Amino acid sequence: MLEPQYEFELDGAVEKIRESIQTEDMEKFRSDFLDYHVYDQAQIYLALSPEERITMYHYLSANEMADMFEIIEEDVESIEAYLLEMNNQYAADMLANMYADNAVDMLKQLKDERIWLYLRLMPLEAAKDIRALLNYKDETAGAIMTPEFVSIVANQTVRSAMAILKSKAPDAETIYYIYVVNVDNVLVGVISLRDLIVNDEDMMIGDIMSERIVSVNVNEGQEEVAHKIRDYDFLAVPVVDENNVLLGIITVDDIIDVIDEEAVSDFSGLAGVDVEEQSENPFVAASKRLPWLITLLFLGMGTSTLISQYEGLIADASILSVFVTLITGTSGNAGTQSLAVAVRKIGMQDEEEKNLFRTILSELATGLLSGFVTGVTIALVIGVWKHNFILGGIIGISMLVAITVANLAGSLIPVLMDRLGFDPAVASGPFISTFSDLTSVLIYFNIAQHFIAMLL
Repeated sequence: MLEPQYEFELDGAVEKIRESIQTEDMEKFRSDFLDYHVYDQAQIYLALSPEERITMYHYLSANEMADMFEIIEEDVESIEAYLLEMNNQYAADMLANMYADNAVDMLKQLKDERIWLYLRLMPLEAAKDIRALLNYKDETAGAIMTPEFVSIVANQTVRSAMAILKSKAPDAETIYYIYVVNVDNVLVGVISLRDLIVNDEDMMIGDIMSERIVSVNVNEGQEEVAHKIRDYDFLAVPVVDENNVLLGIITVDDIIDVIDEEAVSDFSGLAGVDVEEQSENPFVAASKRLPWLITLLFLGMGTSTLISQYEGLIADASILSVFVTLITGTSGNAGTQSLAVAVRKIGMQDEEEKNLFRTILSELATGLLSGFVTGVTIALVIGVWKHNFILGGIIGISMLVAITVANLAGSLIPVLMDRLGFDPAVASGPFISTFSDLTSVLIYFNIAQHFIAMLL
């Protein structure tokens, strides 16, 4: 007989939990709440009022709350308000029961005095692990690694290794890879859980372990770590120091978070707005977007000022004004495409593979080809439409040059920003579009000036 599928309906679940809280029925609350999947528990928790959540803290142990609370961080803008609802000791115990890397992510959102308050209230061992991770620079392997892993030595049998694994498994973040170290904790090999299971119990670990170890340095950037895990299809990767001493591991779930953060950062830069903006208040949303819009407004005024310098030319050949937006819009689109490709290449390549001239030349050639085809097409269309192939030629040549320049700018700016140590995504789509407007107008009217006598 098939088991019924697990189904979750948030409103109904919240109503059921809320009722048990209001009737102060702790037994029913625990029975119902703990029966839900941990992700669904988190959604219920967030749907409750602060007063209802305070009651929850009396009904659930810090350890039970820890499993659920690790998920909440991904769904809220700030974790601080939720921690402040709790008794300080309860919050500290809850953080201590989390995986150290997740606890560190939450603590970094708090003020220093509250971080040290929680650390003082934690058990010494948990506080030591968390304090060590807090010292690593943000966005490095050390900052996202976890010290909860299983390690063994080479001169022991599979039987004894399995005993160690069973004892450490409840606290380890993953047990799919077991790392082999020497007496100095230097990483010398790795063995998978599958290898432990399929080999004879009397086999020595040193005989079946793999010595071909892919590891990352503790100071390596998190993007490089993400690329390595992606390239090798690992579930986890060991983190070592300069002496190859094993410090921790980074699991694939942490890398998924890194990839998500980088994607959000790139999208935010390309759009010129925080894409994770969660406020539904239009005044709050507008206040966050207005500074960038006002900046672009003043940059856009440069284009208007530039056009005003060609009033005489427009007066002599008013037909030119009809096609200004056609050229600026198309070049802006081309520049944004080039920008997106350049940012993607920068993000996906290893440091030694980033080639400034290769990227620029590639986009320059793409711009020339795209500009030529687009220019010829629009020249023929306008020539036939307006019965004036001189005008078509002006528009076509302007389109060719404008798209080429936009492509060059779209690739050059983010590459240069990356070389200077800035986030290349800051060279956002709106900025490139505004820059392309300015250069396109300059190109268009200067080319038109050279052919004005033929046009009239």
